[in-house]
Amino acid sequence: MMFDEIIGNEQIKEELKRLVDENKVSHSYMFIGTEGIGKQMMARDFAQIILCTNEMKKNCGQCKSCIEFISNNHPDFLYLEPDGNSIKIEQIRYLQRKIQEKPIISNKKVYIINDADKMTTEAQNCLLKTLEEPPEYSTIILIGSNENAFLNTIKSRCMKISFQPIESKSIKKYMEETYEMTNISQNMLDAFQGSIGKAIILKNKKQQYETIEAIIENLNQKDIIDILKLSENIYQSKDEIMNILEYMNIILLKLAKENIQYANCIEIIENTKKRLNQNANYDMSIDNMILNMWEEVN
Repeated sequence: MMFDEIIGNEQIKEELKRLVDENKVSHSYMFIGTEGIGKQMMARDFAQIILCTNEMKKNCGQCKSCIEFISNNHPDFLYLEPDGNSIKIEQIRYLQRKIQEKPIISNKKVYIINDADKMTTEAQNCLLKTLEEPPEYSTIILIGSNENAFLNTIKSRCMKISFQPIESKSIKKYMEETYEMTNISQNMLDAFQGSIGKAIILKNKKQQYETIEAIIENLNQKDIIDILKLSENIYQSKDEIMNILEYMNIILLKLAKENIQYANCIEIIENTKKRLNQNANYDMSIDNMILNMWEEVN
């Protein structure tokens, strides 16, 4: 069935189904939303539906088009993603050459550009020519998390579909059933930020996050030596320090509703982020942050 394996954004699923059923599929779409909420999966399923040649049951999984699509060999489908840190003009020029070729298996051709918000300005201006005069058989789907990265001329020629964060209860159920991840705290669910992708990334960090959570929540009851043990946990997490600091902020924000001193701790963390982004000494920055937070609430 269409979109069955995708969690959340039910209204978008219904709208895309309606567009196919009523033969009103547009030439260009922009799928916008935070990372890890199913935009790419939705785009691929949508592409398969558009390309399916079974008029009675779209996305049948049995026609030649569906078989070729599932095996990643469909001649009427192209998937682009960044080459390094960006999508370059050469990649868009390749798309333009391919899009001029008539469909081979299907009546349509579909092009997905993942992380399209990483297109260079030159690449966007190049793509604009195709968006202005697309072949009647083509559909282009741009996927991105930063709408502001797109030129206004690009945005004006695409039908924007805004993806919403996935409900915490749905993420919780998915993580329990798929990864047997139990006893997920509300703080950790908040840290997932409505993104199953982020939940999957953080699932192996549960114990570490629980340790941080316990110490932050008892910040005003611990000896400074106990608090500095938190630093040991963070020292080993340099590559994901921004995620950890965000998690600390989530906990502090809830505590700040009862005690304003915790709001000051949030400011301490934000200052730490700035220093780290300016390449300050990592260990010293973390030590100062922990010490200043402890002093703030004691």
